[in-house]
Amino acid sequence: MPPISKEIELVEAYPSRLADMLVNNEIDLGLIPVAAIPNLPEYQIISDYCIGAEGEVASVCLFSEVPLNKITRIYLDYQSRSSVALLKWLILEYWGIHPELIEAQDENYRDEIKGTSAGLIIGDRALQQRKLSTFIYDLGAEWRFVTGLPFVFAAWVSNKKLEKEFIEKFNVANSLGLEQIDKIINQYPFPDYDLIKYYNFHISYRLDEKKKKGLELFLSYLK
Repeated sequence: MPPISKEIELVEAYPSRLADMLVNNEIDLGLIPVAAIPNLPEYQIISDYCIGAEGEVASVCLFSEVPLNKITRIYLDYQSRSSVALLKWLILEYWGIHPELIEAQDENYRDEIKGTSAGLIIGDRALQQRKLSTFIYDLGAEWRFVTGLPFVFAAWVSNKKLEKEFIEKFNVANSLGLEQIDKIINQYPFPDYDLIKYYNFHISYRLDEKKKKGLELFLSYLK
C-alpha cells in the first residue's frame, strides 16, 4: 500500500485561512476550526483524530493586565475561528462582561494588550504571551468548567465524500505521526514553553465519544 503522502498535495496555512480554502473548494480536506463547519454546504468529519483539549489547553487564551470585570476592549485573533466563537459564547453566557470586540488584522494587536484592553491569542504566540501577561484565561479550561466536556478546536473536515480506503490510510498516517511527537519536539526546540507537556498533556488528539458530544454541543450553540 503506497503511503498517503503519494496521494495528497500538502498545503500549509493558519486555521482560519484553511477554513476559507475549504469553503471555496481550493482544497478537498483540511484541519479546520470547527466553527467554520456551518459555512460548508456539505461536509464530512473524516478522521478519528482532532485538535482537542480535555481541559486546560495553554495555547488558546484571553490575555489581560486586569481581571475580567475590568476589561473594556478585547482584540480577536485573526488566525482563529473556533476560539473566537468560544470566547464570544463565554462572554455572553458565562462571564457576564460587555467589552468592545475588535477583529485584529495582523500581529500588531498584541501590542495593544495593556491597560483595560485584552487580547485573544492562539498557537505558539499564545505560549509566548504567557510570559508577558498578568491574567490568563484558558478557554479550554473555561469550557470544561461550564459544560463538563472536552473541547474540539479543529477537526479533519472534507467538503465531499471521500473513499473509505483513503480515510483508513489517512487515520493510519495520523496515528504514525502522533507516535513521533517526542522526536519532532527534539528536532524543533521551543524555548518559551515545555512542548513535551504541551503536546502530551494539554492537547488531546483522539476524537472519542466525549469529544464528539462536546463538538455537537458547541455546534448547537453556533446555530
